[in-house]
Amino acid sequence: MVRESTRDRRARVAAMQAQQKAAERRRLLAVIAACAVVILAIAGGVAWAIMGERNKEQAALDKLSNGAASAACDPVITDPAVGSSDHFGPGTNKPEQTKAEYTTVPPSSGPHLASPVLGERRVYTVADAPAVESLVHNLEHGYTILWYDPSVEKEQAGAFDALAKKINAMPEAGNKFLITPWDTSRGAFPAGKKYALSHWFAKADSSGKVTEQAGKRQLCGGLSTEVVESFVKANPWSAAPEAGAA
Repeated sequence: MVRESTRDRRARVAAMQAQQKAAERRRLLAVIAACAVVILAIAGGVAWAIMGERNKEQAALDKLSNGAASAACDPVITDPAVGSSDHFGPGTNKPEQTKAEYTTVPPSSGPHLASPVLGERRVYTVADAPAVESLVHNLEHGYTILWYDPSVEKEQAGAFDALAKKINAMPEAGNKFLITPWDTSRGAFPAGKKYALSHWFAKADSSGKVTEQAGKRQLCGGLSTEVVESFVKANPWSAAPEAGAA
């Protein structure tokens, strides 16, 4: 039997170690490749989902982008503003009062509940619509509200979400644009009108004192992104009696 020399044994061990390291490298590369495939698949799925959601939103908006003429809107109405800082309900000197009588449909100013509608929601349904008296307080804080006749809720649900997202991204909206059903027990929209925009407009002097107030309303037979954008640009969140409030 030929005795293996120390040099040969070292060479053989080195070769075995090199083969082992090469095998480990191949396994590591295989794991990395598998992870990359999984990551790419997840990223692709997320991107596809985002694109799909954006496409849905755009498709919903496209249905509303037929121009102002197709919406059959009346000219913007200017109402006398009343009720600034006129609060009622819990925490006020009129704690038992929960309702107010408004002279316009929908209101563009007026007495209101002490607490406005707060939170992240920007679209409401017939099932969970806030009280009109709370929403009027939002108007005082610079919100623009799109009120809709309950009869269109099912048809326009997807469009409402897409529209709220688009309008609230406008600097003039300041994330203060709400969509909510109108309570028809408080009075009906004029014949042929299904939508109404309202804003409590105000101007202030250099000291911040309000010098001019007016209610702004526009009633429409259809829904148009162009109309809403124009109304919000003309009546930004900053032009309100208490624009700095939430």
